[in-house]
Parts: sequence; structure tokens; C-alpha cells
Amino acid sequence: MEFFEVTRALFRGAIRATCRPVVEGLENFPKEGPVIVAPNHQSFLDSIIVQALMPRRVAFFAKAEYFTGKGVKGMFSRWFFSSVGSIPVERGEQAASVAALQTALEILERNEAFGIYPEGTRSRDGRLYRGRTGVGWLALTTGAPVLPVGLIGTDKLQPADRLMITPRQFTMKVGAPLYFDKVGADHSLPARRAATDKIMDAIAELTGQERASTYNQTKSSE
Repeated sequence: MEFFEVTRALFRGAIRATCRPVVEGLENFPKEGPVIVAPNHQSFLDSIIVQALMPRRVAFFAKAEYFTGKGVKGMFSRWFFSSVGSIPVERGEQAASVAALQTALEILERNEAFGIYPEGTRSRDGRLYRGRTGVGWLALTTGAPVLPVGLIGTDKLQPADRLMITPRQFTMKVGAPLYFDKVGADHSLPARRAATDKIMDAIAELTGQERASTYNQTKSSE
């Protein structure tokens, strides 16, 4: 068994033992082929939860700083994020965003699963924010199915700006895959916007969150 699968099994066991999560719809996860996993985002732990509980490996991006720290803390951070399948990415620059999407494209071309938060960053007020169109770009460029995921209650595990984790029950709902025509990278912005909005509507149906008409803004601490 690969090291990643061992780590994933350990986290899955720990999450199930301490939080007793309610998980619905795992049968909707395609058994093979490329998959774009699109959850809402409420907690720092969301990626770990999705990576541990899904039936297949899901690659998520993580801030590059998590992989470059020094000392014991930096070594632990690097080991932790590497072991759960995270991929380092620079934030805040257009060139870095383009490079990140290219990396995601390569993952999907290998028939693997890639996780992306359409909201971009964590919601700190519980609302579901307008989706950024990177997820729509990936869907239309690759034709890979998009799996909407609703995470409910994960914000209570580790409230924003707190280091302490409090184990408690949460819910993860996996919706039916959404399929879009593969039109390649040369598609219109309205088409990308429409695909993204359809994905956000599916996530909203799973979570029941209040919708926000604006984009969520990244705080310096994210």
C-alpha cells in the first residue's frame, strides 16, 4: 500500500472515531477517470476531511509556505501536507494562478481527482459565496465531471482564528456528478461563468447555506 494510502487510512480512522461524521453519496464518486471535486469551504480542515473520506485520492492545493518552513515546525508542516496529497502553490499573483490551473490540468489528464474550492477561500460568516470561474474553466477545458460536495458543520471543528481543534460531528454530502461538454481552453467567459454558477447551485442544494452575491475575499492570515 502506498504511503499516501496508509496516511489517508489513519486520518480516516481518526476522523470517524472522534467526530462520527455523517457521510452521504459516496456512491456518486466515479470509480475511474478524471474528477473535479468541488466542495464549499468553511474550515482549515476541509481538505483533510475530503482527502480522508473520499473513496479515491483527491489532490488539493496548499499554500507554498506550508512546504518551506524551517525547523521542527517547518519539517512537520512539510511532512503533513505532503502526506495528505497536497500540492504547493503560490498565492496572490496572476502568473501563479495560471500555473496552478495548468498543474490541475495535468492531474486531470492523468485520470486522477483534483479538488478545488470554487469560493476560493474559507467563508467566515457561514454564507456560500459566489464561485470563481477556475472550476468552470477546468470543467469546460477537460470535460471531466464535477462532483459537488457539501460540508456542514466543519466550521465548528476549528473556528476561524483558533488553533484548537474540537472534535464534533459534521456532515459531508456528495452530490451527483455534473457533466459539461469538453470544448477545450478556447471557450467564452459567459460559458465559464454559467458552468461555475451551475456548480455553485448544486453545492447550495447540498448545504442549504445562505447565498452571498459577492466573491469572498482572502484575508492575509489565510
